[in-house]
Amino acid sequence: MKYAVAIAGLMLAAGLAQAQESCAGKEAEIRRQLDHAREQGNDGRIRGLETALRKMQTSCTEAGLQAEREHEIDEAHNEVAEREADLQEALHDGSAEKIEKRKRKLVEAQDELREVLRN
Repeated sequence: MKYAVAIAGLMLAAGLAQAQESCAGKEAEIRRQLDHAREQGNDGRIRGLETALRKMQTSCTEAGLQAEREHEIDEAHNEVAEREADLQEALHDGSAEKIEKRKRKLVEAQDELREVLRN
């Protein structure tokens, strides 16, 4: 289990070191979707994207994005730790069915943590 925690810690550090999604990147993506919606003549989508663009322009900060990302990583890391504890409890109880279920849940939580770190 210490090995898994160490790996998760390294993944956390690597994830924070990766290039962060920027406000400019978010704006560019919304503008790209807006152009596509205009090409398609999708008025509802256009209105929604224009609203999203205005909100993003008024509230997006690099510090806010960093804090949001760190929060997502912390939540995923906490989920892995919780699933590891659940597995240890199941191993102590000895129920094969519970052990397998807890192993699956742990793998899912670890996969989610990897995904969060990749983004």
